Amino acid sequence: MKATASRYWLALMLASGLQLLLMSSFKKAAPLITPAQRTQEQFLRDIIDLDSVASRLETAIKARQSASILQLALGKTRDQYKRIEYLTEYYYPLLAKAINGPAVVEGELDDGVGLQREPSGLQLLEEKLIAYDSTQNADLLGQVSQLRQTIGKLSRLAQYSPLSDEQVFDAMRLEVFRLIALGISGFDTPISRRALPEAAIVLSSLEKSLAHYRPRLQQADPGLTNQLQQALQEAISALRTCRSFDDFDRLHFIRNHAYKFTRLLTKAQQVLIISIPVDRTRLLSASTTTLSEPDAFDPGFFTNTEASRSTAARVALGRQLFYEPILSGNGQRTCATCHRPDRAFTDGETTSLALDGHERIHRNTPTLLNAALQTAQFMDLRAFGLEDQIRDVLQNKTEMGGSLARAVEQLNSHDTYPICFKEAYTDGITAYNITNALANYVRSLTALDSRVDRYLRGLPAHLTTNEKRGFNLFMGKANCGTCHYFPLFNGSIPPAYQKTESEVIGAPATASERQVDSDSGRYLSTKLAIHQRAFKIPTVRHAVHTAPYMHNGVYQTLEQVVEFYDKGGGRGLGFAISNQTLPANKLNLTPGEKKALVAFMKAL
Repeated sequence: MKATASRYWLALMLASGLQLLLMSSFKKAAPLITPAQRTQEQFLRDIIDLDSVASRLETAIKARQSASILQLALGKTRDQYKRIEYLTEYYYPLLAKAINGPAVVEGELDDGVGLQREPSGLQLLEEKLIAYDSTQNADLLGQVSQLRQTIGKLSRLAQYSPLSDEQVFDAMRLEVFRLIALGISGFDTPISRRALPEAAIVLSSLEKSLAHYRPRLQQADPGLTNQLQQALQEAISALRTCRSFDDFDRLHFIRNHAYKFTRLLTKAQQVLIISIPVDRTRLLSASTTTLSEPDAFDPGFFTNTEASRSTAARVALGRQLFYEPILSGNGQRTCATCHRPDRAFTDGETTSLALDGHERIHRNTPTLLNAALQTAQFMDLRAFGLEDQIRDVLQNKTEMGGSLARAVEQLNSHDTYPICFKEAYTDGITAYNITNALANYVRSLTALDSRVDRYLRGLPAHLTTNEKRGFNLFMGKANCGTCHYFPLFNGSIPPAYQKTESEVIGAPATASERQVDSDSGRYLSTKLAIHQRAFKIPTVRHAVHTAPYMHNGVYQTLEQVVEFYDKGGGRGLGFAISNQTLPANKLNLTPGEKKALVAFMKAL
């Protein structure tokens, strides 16, 4: 019995020891939670909190609470969304738009058919709650219900989409760029003007995510860790301590806070040995440290195929063709006839002379500078690439009056062109290669290194007090930056810059401003009523050289353009334009502010 008992206890001890050994081994083998996983856990908790505050907004509407209480509840919902904005925008852009997209009806061409999309989300709710009418509660409840459904969809997707370190850092950098170009300009807070406190919340959310990486970074580079933390805190403080939206020094903030942070963020990523993607599927370079680098954008991004991208031989050939009269129907006109290099590739005419030298083309000639950095071409956005635009112009009876088929024949019989084309293209002279060579020359006309850009990068470039004031007005009180987006200052939406917008501003027919211009604009392509008199938002870079202005060349000076916008566009002039997308309220700019705006645009 004693021997049996001894064997029992010995076996029990051995089993217990083995169990402890196995448990110890399991603990050692248990995977550590990575910073990206901790970031995802926080993301999921914040989504739950967003649904919770949206639910309280819904309850307040059902209870028919006062407008002030409803607006406060909406503000809390917006604040909570800002905590998840950077990951939502990065991983789920369509859901982000449904949650916080512009409160305007949008329309696009899809296989030649115009499709219209109604707005939804927080901006639309803000618009409705500012002018709260309890009789509209059913509509408001429907909007909040739709918002919560979108949040629910986001929650489900986020659970099964693991984050990576590379993407988290990429998303953080893009969020700072979004904050610079859209957040502090008031793009998504056009009524409440809560842009600055919301921007502070955005940066606080990035601070929370970076905290997951801080132990590793502290071990690798303690000095950089402290610099990064200090840069973030200084940026947040600058946003929180500013007295008002109009008073905020955006130029100083971008140069000394936002760009300081994005540079340090990139450095931290390198120290942590987290790869920076080389991504040719984006217009904005994934490795750029600021939006003001001269090579931050890829001029070849919108090229039809990778094989059609620019080479030195193609650019040189395109430049030759740009001045080649063979391409015109009468053998006398060239691309440079209407796009003169000495006028920033415009012609200085109100509207260009037609091929016959007597009639006029209906619209003003736009600059080719930076034309590669927009999704669509022409004032009415009817062409989706430079090659398409060039083909249209070459074969348009009133513009070039040429024929690509005939051009191929004539260029093939030329002394030097067959050799030049063979150097640039394996298949020699073709209709497509003609348009592609010209397009690649236009892509070479990308110029993003003005005094403003150099100043923002911290280089010894001088801006006058008036030019600095003009930048802050452009990006703030004057609302220019909510359509002419920083830093391209055209209608390409940040931070992807892969969709170019149109706008209905109600330009007058003549400088007397007595009636609206009759040009139907984008409506001619889409047949959507919202696009009646809609035109592409052009860049204001190099605008000092591109007069006259507007699609019809109605204004001769930048001062006249500023006056038009200050009055509230066409509706401000008294024109009955029900679909005007430009706010019709007056800006009430002082004479000094108007001068400062013009001074800034000239500095570009």
